[in-house]
Amino acid sequence: MSLRWKVCGMRDSANIREVLALKPDYMGFIFFEKSPRHAEGVLDPAVTADFPDRTIKTGVFVNAPRGYILQQADTYGLQALQLHGHETPEQCRELQDKGFTIFKVFSVGESFDFETLEAYVPHVDYFLFDTKGKNLGGNGVAFDWNVLKAYPYEVPIILSGGVDTENVSELGALEGLPLHGIDVNSRFETQPALKDTVRLIALTEKMARKG
Repeated sequence: MSLRWKVCGMRDSANIREVLALKPDYMGFIFFEKSPRHAEGVLDPAVTADFPDRTIKTGVFVNAPRGYILQQADTYGLQALQLHGHETPEQCRELQDKGFTIFKVFSVGESFDFETLEAYVPHVDYFLFDTKGKNLGGNGVAFDWNVLKAYPYEVPIILSGGVDTENVSELGALEGLPLHGIDVNSRFETQPALKDTVRLIALTEKMARKG
């Protein structure tokens, strides 16, 4: 199982450059005022303008107006949009039609009704499953990944919520699902929005061994 990886909640210029050296497939920037990793006004557009082609710039939004999303996408050169709120299938379609890769996020608890995803299937590129918790992401807790074994669609999956060096080896249990990659954030931080590159290196080495 060859997985892609995304590191989210970035905004510090020096830390961004350090993490980019590790060659992540995606890097996420959060545009949500209630997040301790809110990037607007902190993230330097000059840094995102000088990105390697291999790393997709991903903006994370929560029930944001379309105009705001497009404004931030233009300012920071975003290529993908991670929609973390109650965005409708139609909203996803409109943004996808503008050329953005769409990650639609759903929070998973002890169970999940996968039928709620059906209307989104034609209009998203990936479903990202996160742990249901008090925060909209960044809870640092894993849900029971076995819930995903009932996933019935072909849309690729990105797994978030408490993925770390200790449990990444357990992803083999999801063999057979269209698992595209993992999304890491708070479990790899020294403080909100600052990532520990030593721990990220350990993660990528474990993923490489899983290969």
